[in-house]
Amino acid sequence: MNVAASSPVSAEIPSPLPRQLPEFPDALIVADVGGTFARLAWSSGDQRQPKIEGFRSFRCAQYPSLAAILAEFAAGRPRRQASAVVAIAGLLQGDQLVNANLPWPVASERTRREAGLQALRLINDFEAVALAIPHVRADALVALHGNGAPGPAWPALVLGPGTGLGAALRFADGNRPVLTSEVGHSALSAGTPLELDVLRLLLARWPHVDNERVLSGTGMLNLYQCLCQLQGSAPRWTDTEGLLAAAHRRDDALAVETVAVFCGWLGSFVGDLAIAFGARSVYLAGGVSAHIAAFLPDSRFVERFLNKGVLGKVLEQVPVWRVEHGELGVLGAAAWREDVPHP
Repeated sequence: MNVAASSPVSAEIPSPLPRQLPEFPDALIVADVGGTFARLAWSSGDQRQPKIEGFRSFRCAQYPSLAAILAEFAAGRPRRQASAVVAIAGLLQGDQLVNANLPWPVASERTRREAGLQALRLINDFEAVALAIPHVRADALVALHGNGAPGPAWPALVLGPGTGLGAALRFADGNRPVLTSEVGHSALSAGTPLELDVLRLLLARWPHVDNERVLSGTGMLNLYQCLCQLQGSAPRWTDTEGLLAAAHRRDDALAVETVAVFCGWLGSFVGDLAIAFGARSVYLAGGVSAHIAAFLPDSRFVERFLNKGVLGKVLEQVPVWRVEHGELGVLGAAAWREDVPHP
């Protein structure tokens, strides 16, 4: 979730209070909006066991605004005025969302009004993913490291590369069960000579190289271009989809190497976060994680995760799971009503 000013924000303007959701909404839309896709559903059932139905996916670039997506979805199931909880990549400052990966700016009240909603609440996308973790079935978890039971040990680190890179820390309970972060924008750290070479090339392009410049869908393409430059080869692929397809076919050695380097670098980053946050379990989500699933078991992901000096012994006790669930953000938006105290 690449944060940059997509619309002017003044820190001197006090943040307006969010329009609260009705206590018993006639209809609740729950949504997960990223830089590429918006996933929407209706929330139903007991919020302690949130259920979603009517799931639909929208390609963000095909719509002029978030309001247009919400309005089209709501129109597909006519009923009295709906409310919405939208998990969205970015940082909300006042009424404005700060994000550079979305194809349009987002202002909370204007979006609510244009979509015809009774109420709208925007929450961080990885806050929603973290809220969903206790509701994920055990058969949706694939062990990458550790042999323990799939039940979460708290605090749980939840992260994942997608269009951007998100991370959050989930606690067992409390007034603030999720600690969100913008760690995707902290500085990228290199741990091998090759990664140092890549970082030098990236620093020639940007004065600040954050983790998203490599550890995201767009970042994987940056990594591939750097490896091509280091090996004196002309890039064959101009988008991440083509690059990943070539890696899966294994008919392009540089594409395969890119994914291998990506997996190792991601493992090192995950280990750093687990140490920094004191995590006792790790859940890897995000669209890119699903696309590299076949490469992770034989990669250096776990080796680099554990390569943390004396703290490697500590990380040996921290299980890492990959979550096979394509609707985590939507599920988390549904869980938000129950799991988070609302003023």
